[in-house]
Amino acid sequence: MNIFGKTIKIFLIDGEPNGRLTCELSNWTGKAFKIPRNKIKISANRPELENTGVYILFGKSSDDKDLAYIGEGEEIYKRIVQQVSGKDFWNDAIVFVSKDENLNKAHIKYLENRLYEIAKKVNRYNLNNSNIPTKSSISESDQAEMEEFIENIKLLTNTLGYKIFEELIHENQTIEEQISNTFYIRAARGADAQGQVTNEGFVVLKNSEISDSVTSSLNQSIINFRQRLINEGKIISNNNKLIFTEDYLFSSPSTAAAIVMGRSANGLTEWKLSDGRILKSVEI
Repeated sequence: MNIFGKTIKIFLIDGEPNGRLTCELSNWTGKAFKIPRNKIKISANRPELENTGVYILFGKSSDDKDLAYIGEGEEIYKRIVQQVSGKDFWNDAIVFVSKDENLNKAHIKYLENRLYEIAKKVNRYNLNNSNIPTKSSISESDQAEMEEFIENIKLLTNTLGYKIFEELIHENQTIEEQISNTFYIRAARGADAQGQVTNEGFVVLKNSEISDSVTSSLNQSIINFRQRLINEGKIISNNNKLIFTEDYLFSSPSTAAAIVMGRSANGLTEWKLSDGRILKSVEI
């Protein structure tokens, strides 16, 4: 698969990195705005925000979990102003409009539904939407254009620091990529896990089995982490085995290995490819 570079133009409207900004992608008719909640009021004079578009609100829940709301509006600024009084969890809004004003109501309803579906599947953020957005019926050609629009939304949202649409493990990996980047731990007390190195850390894959007990010397913080994963349903007991219910991102391969093995572990030497090579030898 050929990977081509892309040019993204970011303009700091207020001249500061934490203020308002616009984000544009070369050869794309769309445009993104990132607007902090406390800058919504002074954004009324932005003509682009009078257009039809979709938006995402980002913040934290009461238990400090990442939380987002995905919505749409025919006059996007007015809709976001309503959300200032309607929802208090969010601190930043990212708005997507079309520079050629080519998005209609059916388009943005389609975009809203698809973005919701993708965010729900990726499962990095809890969603504040009380209902699943209705998916509009559009022509095959319009659908193709909107799917391309969505890919650019995903790219810019990730570039702006929000991984709400970013899969932990990309589904379009080739067989060769999977083989060369899938590491294994098969150890005592039932551990039988698979994982992959990513740009963000080390991901233990869904259905990986972890040890059914921990050693007495294991660091208490790891024991607490393991128990939290069980309490949150990330790890469940199934047929007398403890398994991951989803792909899970760890900050390091050693933390991942300790959780899987139930003991202190050096992930650089414990995680191995199918041919026996350790992670450390592959990275160097």
